[in-house]
Amino acid sequence: MRAALRGERDAAVPCNGCTACCRSAQFVAIEPDETETLARIPAELLFPAPLRPPGHVVMGYDARGHCPMLVDDRCSIYEHRPRTCRMYDCRVFAATGIDPEKPEVAKRVREWMFTYASESDEADHDALRDGAARLSGAPTERAVHAISPEYGARPCPS
Repeated sequence: MRAALRGERDAAVPCNGCTACCRSAQFVAIEPDETETLARIPAELLFPAPLRPPGHVVMGYDARGHCPMLVDDRCSIYEHRPRTCRMYDCRVFAATGIDPEKPEVAKRVREWMFTYASESDEADHDALRDGAARLSGAPTERAVHAISPEYGARPCPS
């Protein structure tokens, strides 16, 4: 998770056919350098991203709350999906003990289970959850900040 958050690689989430994040009425941020992605999304599905520099866009969702690129319950642009999607890892909620706002994602999060190689690993995980519980802000922001090594369990910046 941390390597994906740092932009070092895509998240390696074993989704096993789950598309909860794609069916959760979430806006997907797309940056100007994502040219392969932008070339595959119809322009009418893209909108200027609020509070972001020109060229940053968001893709909305359809009337059902589904990503418009989700076709037959599969991502129609998977090989060229947005960076936001490549980095998304719903396990961050399970790891931090933070409930996501999106019911579809919350259902999936409840399925994740953790095992520990040692008591020390379990204690580290307990400390992570304890720290996450002290953070303020929206659930996604809190979960990401809790697990990000550069933030640790400190209050989210305003």
